[in-house]
Parts: sequence; structure tokens; C-alpha cells
Amino acid sequence: MQATSYTYDPETRTGSVLLDDGTPVEFDAPAFDAGGLRLLRPGQRVRIEVEGEGAALRITLVTLQTF
Repeated sequence: MQATSYTYDPETRTGSVLLDDGTPVEFDAPAFDAGGLRLLRPGQRVRIEVEGEGAALRITLVTLQTF
């Protein structure tokens, strides 16, 4: 799934993304660490992997979208 980086806190390695429909979804440090990233800037396109759906949607991986 693709999304756009919305917020990122480098101290806690947590943040949020916006899905293509505009829905914000937060991610935690383990999801960020799983992607091997060092930094994330607002507006970057990212690839995410998720578990669950609706209110229980949880991001398990955040990595850069490559073309």
C-alpha cells in the first residue's frame, strides 16, 4: 500500500502517514525501524504494510516508495 508521510518525530521514530483517501494513520518505532530508514520528511511517498482494518488498522512497516 502507498501513502504520503505526514509527520515524523526523529527522537521517538514515530509519526503518521496520509493514505491516498486522506485518512491519517499513525506508525510506531518498530514499524519505522522495520523499514531500515534513518529519516522521513513530510510529503515523501512511502510504502507501508498494514494489519487489521478500520479503527484497528496498524502499520507494521514504513519504507520509501521506489519507482
